[in-house]
Formats: sequence, C-alpha cells, structure tokens
Amino acid sequence: MSDLTLNAETRTQFGKGAARKIRRDHKIPAVMYGHGADPVHITLAAHETMKALKTSNALLTIVLDGKEQLALAKDVQRDPIKPVIEHIDLVVVRKGEKVTVDIPVHIEGDAAPDTMVTTDSTSLELEVEATHIPEGITISVEGLEAGTQILAGQVELPKGATLITDAETLVVNVTAQVSEEALEAELADAEAEAGIEREESDEAAASDSDA
Repeated sequence: MSDLTLNAETRTQFGKGAARKIRRDHKIPAVMYGHGADPVHITLAAHETMKALKTSNALLTIVLDGKEQLALAKDVQRDPIKPVIEHIDLVVVRKGEKVTVDIPVHIEGDAAPDTMVTTDSTSLELEVEATHIPEGITISVEGLEAGTQILAGQVELPKGATLITDAETLVVNVTAQVSEEALEAELADAEAEAGIEREESDEAAASDSDA
C-alpha cells in the first residue's frame, strides 16, 4: 500500500469554538499519539485528508516542522449530515512494527447454480506490518455447492498476516436458493394460517357479544 503525505501544522487553540474556526478555514483538528510520547495536536488540510482517508487503513506520512512521521487513522469522527470530518485520532507507527487492523473481505466468482452466497463477516481483524497493510482479502466462491461454509480460520491470509478474529467466525455461507414455487407455497401456508387466526378471532368476538 502506498503511503500518502499530508502536511500538518501545530495546533495551539482548543475547545469547540477553536475547532469550528479550524473547520471554517478548511482544515481538520487532529491528534497524534503513540510509543509513549506526549500527544501532538495538529491541523490537516481538509481536502487532501478526506481524499487520503478514502483508502481503507491508509498509511499516512505526516510532515510537521519538516519532520516525517508514519501514522494510521485510529478514529475518524464525521459529521452525521454534512460530508465533513470533524476530528481525527492518529496513531504513530514505525516501519517493521506490527499493527492490528480490520481488512475488508471481497467475494469473487460464482457459486454453483441455484445457490445464494451470504457474506456474514465483511471484514477480518489481522495483525500485519504497518508498512504492508493489505487493501482487502479476496475469497473465491467459484463453483461452491449449497451447504458450504467458509470460516475465518480457513481464509488464505496475505503473506506475513496473523488472524486476530476468532478462527470459528463464519465469513461466507452458501445456501440453496429458494425456488419461486417454494416461495409461493410458503406464502399460501402463511395466508391460510392467517385466515385461521382471523376466524378464531371472529368467533371469540361473537362469543363476547353474546355474553
């Protein structure tokens, strides 16, 4: 994964008012921490940062006062309505260091005819090198028959990655596709059952009226 360079400025004003002013200036308040160092409060250019964070688990190179620091976005707080990032927590990382991240799962291929593929886990938690974070995990379902289940422990992981997610977690489930006839039969049964319930309810109402 390529790293993305973002220029940062030291932030000296704090509080909601200061944060609003920073965002009005098209910047994002952020804090960098990790490796026992004191938190560093910074601002980042909003447009460039939003572009960088479109990539899942983007490895960022933060340039502050001429010095470069690798970091990952640990927590991104977004406005619930506007397409705006309100604050970012960045965790400092180093080359060769292991980090724990959620990697998205991608399904490829076509299962056997008359089957339906369900993705029960859309991501897996892995421990990987900070400078070699995979963009995704691809799982092939080509030709898989109904009844096939793929657990986390059965997924082929990228080189050097360690699975943190429980190995017994269901990731992909292949089931038989319900035919149109079966759906119609289920609907007919449901309607018949509802009709019985309505008749019983009518009888009960008539009995109450007689009383």
